[in-house]
Amino acid sequence: MDARRAVPRTDTVLGDPRLRAATEWLGPVLVKQAVRAAQDRCRAGTLRPEEVPDAAVDALPAGASSLRPVLNATGVIVHTNLGRAPLSPAAVASVAAAAGATDVEIDLQTGRRALRGRGALAALAAAVPDAEAVHVVNNGAAALALVAHGLRSAEGGREVVVSRGELVEIGDGFRVPDLVAACGVRLREVGTTNRVHRADYERAIGPQTAFVLKVHPSNFRVDGFTSSVPVRALAGLGVPVVADIGSGLFAPHDRLPDEPDAATTLRAGAALVTASGDKLLGGPQCGLLLGRADLVESLRRHPVARALRVDKLTLAALEATLTGPPPPVTLSLGADAADLLTRARAIAVALADAGVDARPVPSEAAIGGGGAPGVALDSAAVSLPATLAAPLRLSRHPVVGRVEHGRLLLDLVAVGPDEDAALTRAVLRADGRGDRAV
Repeated sequence: MDARRAVPRTDTVLGDPRLRAATEWLGPVLVKQAVRAAQDRCRAGTLRPEEVPDAAVDALPAGASSLRPVLNATGVIVHTNLGRAPLSPAAVASVAAAAGATDVEIDLQTGRRALRGRGALAALAAAVPDAEAVHVVNNGAAALALVAHGLRSAEGGREVVVSRGELVEIGDGFRVPDLVAACGVRLREVGTTNRVHRADYERAIGPQTAFVLKVHPSNFRVDGFTSSVPVRALAGLGVPVVADIGSGLFAPHDRLPDEPDAATTLRAGAALVTASGDKLLGGPQCGLLLGRADLVESLRRHPVARALRVDKLTLAALEATLTGPPPPVTLSLGADAADLLTRARAIAVALADAGVDARPVPSEAAIGGGGAPGVALDSAAVSLPATLAAPLRLSRHPVVGRVEHGRLLLDLVAVGPDEDAALTRAVLRADGRGDRAV
């Protein structure tokens, strides 16, 4: 008998109640793809006809998007390749609430148009009281681009004075000097790679100077024979100082003593501070502009600002991040290494009892996302055979760790305590031990 005749018809398989229900929330395209994949396995002889519906159900994706939730056990708190800052439950709930029609740009009392995202802007202003005004765009690079466009017009000059040691590349080949130059301004480089002095800036400033740019090096550090000029010393040069602090730290943090923060930078005399919202702030991807009211307002009204506008979901998540409970990034920064090691021991014991080669080990975590380069945070991890790295990444509920000295380390600094059981189950499945209770 032709094996193809034994393959159940598509409409018959789609009649399975589980697949009919899945169509309601995944849509017909993804469900049919799962069914056809199961039918192909049946044609190849690796699946019995009666197993096709079950195989199709097992192949259904977790959601309609190709993006998949991942457990970040890399030990990098703000991991760019894993989407940077994970949102807090409050921010996630706010995004869901804002997904439909919402009052993002209307005053419900008067029925008239209102300031877009006024709640998020008010929350941002309250979080950084040293800023006279605030504005939000769609990412950190956009914030700097808007400043370059806007201050070039507002101040009449077309030159931006910047230290050679701060002409950084921010990832994936994007470079700050290229970004600024693309906005129609000329870069006036001063100093050398490792040393710059206030006199260098003084000599460079002239009638064509739009502003002085101070860029946080972010993902690298130069040690040894170095010197730089702080914002306070630059603020008296007669032109606006724009400080790109990058990581979005609002106030000094004990564990990050060398990381620039918005409050200190503004108090030092910066006219504008730009930062990202999805790094140390722990919110959604967005760019923050903080500083002088006249400059922020001129940037808000600039034509380019419309192209950089954030959507309602970002505004909702940002406001909830600022007003709600501490986001995961904040919790990870404050995690106690002893508590992490206790959790690692409990997970390792559960895995070892099931026959997995697992043991708890001290670990060193990193900030990531261009924040606090060189800063190591005490952490703890579960050490496993390196052969489990790929099975864990490719599992139905992916877990990403890091391999060191021939062992896979699942660092817990960015894994919430409520995720320990899921992490344990994932390891058991990857080790071929199924969903054994832990």
